[in-house]
Amino acid sequence: MLRRTVLLAVALTALTSLLVLPAQGSGPASDRYIVVLKQAVDSQAVANLHSARYGAAVDHVWSQALHGYAAVIPNDRVAALRADQNVSYVVADGVAHTQDQTIPWGISKVGANVSSTMAGDHTGSITNVDAYVIDTGIDTSHPDLNVVEFKQYANGPPRDCNGHGSHVAGTIGARDDTVGVVGVAPGIRLHAVKVLNCAGSGSWSDVISGINYVAGTSTRPAVANMSLGGPQNAAVDQAVRTAVANGVFFAVAAGNDGADACGHSPAAAGTTSGVDTVAATDSSDAEASWSNFGSCVDIWAPGVGIYSTYKSGSYATLSGTSMATPHVAGGAALYLSSHPGASPGDVESALRNAASTTTNASKNGRTIIREYVGGF
Repeated sequence: MLRRTVLLAVALTALTSLLVLPAQGSGPASDRYIVVLKQAVDSQAVANLHSARYGAAVDHVWSQALHGYAAVIPNDRVAALRADQNVSYVVADGVAHTQDQTIPWGISKVGANVSSTMAGDHTGSITNVDAYVIDTGIDTSHPDLNVVEFKQYANGPPRDCNGHGSHVAGTIGARDDTVGVVGVAPGIRLHAVKVLNCAGSGSWSDVISGINYVAGTSTRPAVANMSLGGPQNAAVDQAVRTAVANGVFFAVAAGNDGADACGHSPAAAGTTSGVDTVAATDSSDAEASWSNFGSCVDIWAPGVGIYSTYKSGSYATLSGTSMATPHVAGGAALYLSSHPGASPGDVESALRNAASTTTNASKNGRTIIREYVGGF
């Protein structure tokens, strides 16, 4: 569930640049420059003139977005070129690169960057586990996500028009591909099960339909993520328990009301083996002030200021137990990748055994079980 949002609707554009080096020789030192000409001149004609006058080895000429050219120019002629009546200004050429991949702090905090796939080293991926994201859908065209299916029960267009599900999906398994972000279980096969509309809401009946679909058709081994919730509903909780009995591990959000998670669904199902109800911590391992708590909570994971994939091929930073939950779903997938025969209960036990435990003195001594999957 979404708590606070700071949308970074920024498409990270991959840029490349051709670096043309000057020929080796005994003449004066030369460097590459971009020469911006005055708007009224003919770019090609002036480039030809400057080639003869200043020894410019021209290799690009522009007349639309920019009036000018790029060239290798002897350094001892640059000052004279800058003073030329046709020149507006001269700048050094440079090299652009693709935007480097970011390892979100939550991925490092749970140890996914030192797990068996070494999230962030651009080599590993999870190929034998499927992840079902029961949410607002997933951006199927996002280059950082390996979406293999889109199943819809909610009203609205057949895409993620909200962004929440795409964000969740990225934390579970964004590709380890040198761009964007990387997930806990990089490159995992993602199944979008859309049960929430563009506003991020939906009926319990649509949610149950999504759970029913996962229970009946999911490929094994599999994990399911439910970063959603509402007032306790016995039918929803029963559907989750039945899907777990059918062999699917579930990670579900505790909720963001600063209250007992047992009063919410599907969080109340966390008392069942094979269902992890997930509360949220910040980068200092402190319990988020708004995170639900109580006996139905099984584990805590990063949920404050989480950077991940978003709708329309973009990326965003969001906070909430919705953001904590996919860290656990991804961790479960990591474990299943090397223990494909493990039951949902086995997965939950493995996550708990690998976690670290502290006491929150400011919250009546509550025990905080923090996810760690570095050994998976």
